[in-house]
Amino acid sequence: MTFKKMGESMNRVREYRRAKKLSQMALAEEIGVARQTINLIENGKYNPSLDLCLKLAWVLDTDLNTLFWRDEDEEK
Repeated sequence: MTFKKMGESMNRVREYRRAKKLSQMALAEEIGVARQTINLIENGKYNPSLDLCLKLAWVLDTDLNTLFWRDEDEEK
């Protein structure tokens, strides 16, 4: 398992949001947060609550491990 350095993306929210062709605003409205919250999460500047993580994973059609923790090297 490899760990990300400070400042590197710690999640795949942006990747999955873009794949679903959602804007930050659309995703924010879907889960009930401000657009700025999505921006902060995508940039690794905000640690979302478990409840928010679950909502993100649900709307983005993925699981928590894939969205927040699983390293691409582990999937090979």
